[in-house]
Amino acid sequence: MSETITAFHIDIPQTELDDLRLRLARTRWPEQQPVPHWSQGVPLDTMIGLCRYWLEEYDWRAAERRLNQIPQFRTTIDGLPIHFLQVRSRDPDATPVVLTHGWPGSFLEFENVIPLLTNPPDGEPAFHVVVPSLPGYAFSGKPTATGWDIGRIARAWCELMTRLEYPRFLAAGSDWGTSISTKIALQQPHRLIGLHLVPPLAPPDHTTTLTGAERASLADLDERTRTGSGYSAVHSTRPQTLGYGLTDSPAALAAWISEKLYTWTDDPGLTRDQILDNVTLYWLTATATSSIRLYWESIAEVSRWFTTAVEDTIDVPTGCSVYPQEVPRPSRRWAARRFTNIAHWSEPAHGGHFAAWERPELFASDLRTTITAIVAAAGRRTSEIASSAAAEGE
Repeated sequence: MSETITAFHIDIPQTELDDLRLRLARTRWPEQQPVPHWSQGVPLDTMIGLCRYWLEEYDWRAAERRLNQIPQFRTTIDGLPIHFLQVRSRDPDATPVVLTHGWPGSFLEFENVIPLLTNPPDGEPAFHVVVPSLPGYAFSGKPTATGWDIGRIARAWCELMTRLEYPRFLAAGSDWGTSISTKIALQQPHRLIGLHLVPPLAPPDHTTTLTGAERASLADLDERTRTGSGYSAVHSTRPQTLGYGLTDSPAALAAWISEKLYTWTDDPGLTRDQILDNVTLYWLTATATSSIRLYWESIAEVSRWFTTAVEDTIDVPTGCSVYPQEVPRPSRRWAARRFTNIAHWSEPAHGGHFAAWERPELFASDLRTTITAIVAAAGRRTSEIASSAAAEGE
């Protein structure tokens, strides 16, 4: 098996951009929705406005030039090409961290976090940052057989960090990134300096009286399940059927992805350019179908983690951030039943599902606070913890 790591440069052929513009110009629109709100999905005028901006003003080449300023690489792991960003800090005590995105995000979620982590304010801890693209997403390879579930991805991330000569590291992320980071802690806890989860996945504890915040969290989860989980049901049962439309129509893809980018974020949300950077990335890489297959592989396991009894406990030092517009929002006491060594707990006043994307300063601050708490508890410098033998604790 080759362990070669090669530099990667984004260079989309102009013919692909020309085809995108032609398809956008020929979009066949449905009729206006019969309700004056979002209960049936993205309103027609919102989608027409977004797609018109995409066709007439949005500049992918500017995004491409910006992204190519970030060091990018590919390496083949377990037979699949894995694309990743790697930015090292100049601080010799910097902590290696692997940041994992989810759906419908991408490595773009962490673009504005990277400089905050690699070059922090004076006196604050720094990080060497690694951001892989999930299998089937962006410039990573598309699995051609089943089996690329969150457990296999977790093992691949450990192999990636080994190739980058990081024997120990912090694992962090949101959405699928939370699940994959948790899976690393279950598989190879000796590799982890710690976890940072946004948010942690933990089931409610119905054996005690619920607090007001816990009742509100469960009510929001029930509402999301009732009115906002149809996408997940389709992803996890019929990804191929859905994929035909998402791969053929840029307007359909934009509607499917932007609905979540609009409704899962806190005010003021993401800009049109941020939304279209991400949607265009999915379009140009034709990864609408390959990305959603991860639901078919793993959503049942992940759903059990925040709905049923705790089976596996994790004693890896863990930082947790629970943003106010996130669903689900576990309480600390619920999370502590699974994560028995909570080093830092944060409930920011603002932010939603895409924390690092929406609130990069808050995300970076929480990550720095987490590693500070872990280092203080260990009584060692970050460089000493990071370079300790991977076999430690086995």
